[in-house]
Amino acid sequence: MQRLHARYPFLEAARDAVATETVDLATVVEQDRAVVERACDRVVATLEEGDTGTPRRDARVELLSYPVARVLVSLVGERVLVRKYARAEAATAFERFTDDLADTTELKSVESTGLELSDLLAEFDLEDDVRETGDGYRIDVGTYLPLAADLWDDEWRLVNRALTGGGVPIDESELLALLREAIRTRVEDGLPFDVPEMIATALEAEAEEIRAILAELDLTREIDTVVPEMFPPCMKALLDAIQKGEHLPHHSRFAVTAFLTSIGMSTDEIVDLYRVNSSFGEEMTRYQTDHIRGDTSPTEYSPPSCATMQSYGDCVNKDDLCERIPHPMAYYEQRIDDADDDLDDWRERNGEEEAASGD
Repeated sequence: MQRLHARYPFLEAARDAVATETVDLATVVEQDRAVVERACDRVVATLEEGDTGTPRRDARVELLSYPVARVLVSLVGERVLVRKYARAEAATAFERFTDDLADTTELKSVESTGLELSDLLAEFDLEDDVRETGDGYRIDVGTYLPLAADLWDDEWRLVNRALTGGGVPIDESELLALLREAIRTRVEDGLPFDVPEMIATALEAEAEEIRAILAELDLTREIDTVVPEMFPPCMKALLDAIQKGEHLPHHSRFAVTAFLTSIGMSTDEIVDLYRVNSSFGEEMTRYQTDHIRGDTSPTEYSPPSCATMQSYGDCVNKDDLCERIPHPMAYYEQRIDDADDDLDDWRERNGEEEAASGD
């Protein structure tokens, strides 16, 4: 089994390599603890770090951990885990192939562990749909639209692109982002699936561990309480920046908007919060919020984890609770749980103040 396949297990060639080795998955999960442990680590890292964890040096262990990780995701069966797992695998692959493409070293090993851009385009049958131009690339609009469907920033909207002759102009970084989306879609495709009873029994302990972590993060819990005083420090800071009229990069807008939708705020309520911002555009803000909520997209997005917030520089003003909590939603839920039952919901308070001012 090649290092290339272990590095990029979503490749068709990687699947073929596993098939060629006539690997019996039931035997692997029953007898190969190294593969099972790496598979479990792969899924746990998805929840806690937003990536697939530390790769193993053994190419066989690393490659086989991928199909076993998919089995674990299927056993847990939570949609939020499927989404997070697919994003994590795509994020890891994106980091690796951007490094590969940036590598200009002339002396390379005989057996390359990296991918060329042409390899990725061929993997997803995009060679005829993507053409290099003098200042970047052009991609067929019919190919562009599904790949960009879950990229919510306004720069990806077709109306903001110079569409000519059925093609959309993109630069190299945008092409790589679209390839990341192609990987995410492939990873997510078919998940969750039915797992044979023998394999399910062998992996029940690992699946239960993942369920416990997911429950601790509590990403599937329904919340419909808006108490700004109890927001995590990162979200307080982002909302304060909005109220001051500061421009937020798209990852920050995504984070705070996903958080607000997750705690039960409506699109109208979120749009009203953005109105004071100089960069506010109602149509775009409404579109982005509905997209994150899942009203106009196939995916309902969760707020980023604390690890992701840190990587983007949005983790600020950490307090003692932050040190023990892996996710902004878990922070907020803990604060809500610790509070008195009679919570003063901001929406009710705001409605009372508007009514009083109108009298």
